[in-house]
Amino acid sequence: MTTVAETHTPPAPVETSPKRMSSFERYLTVWVALCMVLGVAIGRLLPEVTHTFRGLELGSDSQINGPIAVLIWFMIVPMMMKIDFAALAGVTRKPKGLAVTLFVNWLVKPFGMFALGLLFFQGLFLPLIGEELARQYTAGVVILAAAPCTAMVFVWSYLTDGDPAYTLVQVAANDLLMLVLFAPIVGVLVGVAGLAVPFDVILLSVAVFIVVPLVVGVILRVALVRAKGGEWFEQNFLPRFQPVAVVALLATLVFIFAFQADSILNNPLHVALIAVPILIQVYFNASLAYGLMWLLRVPHSVAAPGALIGASNFFELAVATAIALYGPQSGAALATVVGVLVEVPVMLTVCAACNRTRGWFALRTA
Repeated sequence: MTTVAETHTPPAPVETSPKRMSSFERYLTVWVALCMVLGVAIGRLLPEVTHTFRGLELGSDSQINGPIAVLIWFMIVPMMMKIDFAALAGVTRKPKGLAVTLFVNWLVKPFGMFALGLLFFQGLFLPLIGEELARQYTAGVVILAAAPCTAMVFVWSYLTDGDPAYTLVQVAANDLLMLVLFAPIVGVLVGVAGLAVPFDVILLSVAVFIVVPLVVGVILRVALVRAKGGEWFEQNFLPRFQPVAVVALLATLVFIFAFQADSILNNPLHVALIAVPILIQVYFNASLAYGLMWLLRVPHSVAAPGALIGASNFFELAVATAIALYGPQSGAALATVVGVLVEVPVMLTVCAACNRTRGWFALRTA
């Protein structure tokens, strides 16, 4: 005779395959390191070629390197095309999560990084790097921190089973705020750090590297979705366009490291020193955002992406701005590139921590 317990035996849990990144995303630090080696080799072995490319600016004394500007466009436009700003209508569903994200990204992150820059570069590390590079490195990490992540955060959200629609809301809100907050925050903090701040160059950088790519991305997205449909756009066009952005990123890094060859070879310790405040900022901001989400009983699917957005950076914009302000061979540009070098392995540890603590949120939001 079959018992009730036997009749209603629950099915065995279905095992799901672990979330994976693409080969490029998973080994981004390796590719960056290879670009660093290649760029430095070109800079030292082909100095005349490097000097020629370094002199190609968009306008006299603009500091915006022409080849790098074009490559950065190929990186940023595809990212902007991924963003559906209509998703902002969903903000009313979970306003606490978005409030924490914006608080950490715009009130804590840039000002916290400024404090870390002063502490390490203009304090503890000053005898090792000197006053001028101290100011340059402080400016670089501030520029890095003032640009919230817009692209890789979708990868981090995927790895932590984040709510994709809400992640899109968080990214879209940050992008819109960048239009009005990035320039004044960078201008004020970099000026306080002791470097001259050409506000016209900052505004030009915002126009060239945020406004124009944003407008182009939105127009292309709308036109292609209307012509071919949303499914074709998401499943066919964007994946085919992605290799262009990848090649552009790697080529940009080769250029930057070629321009930075002498600085890196003469001061290899500086790369490690620059990484110190960046690492502290990543873990502090991630912990702060994640902890606030937990206190406010925000679901884990929103809390994890929020913590990851607060920890990562829009390094393409940061690199472009540092180059536009102080040149591709500057200490500020080097500081933003170090951010690229350390971000992926560090962010993977943050993803792992979020996944291991998923149960904390289940108890709070049950």
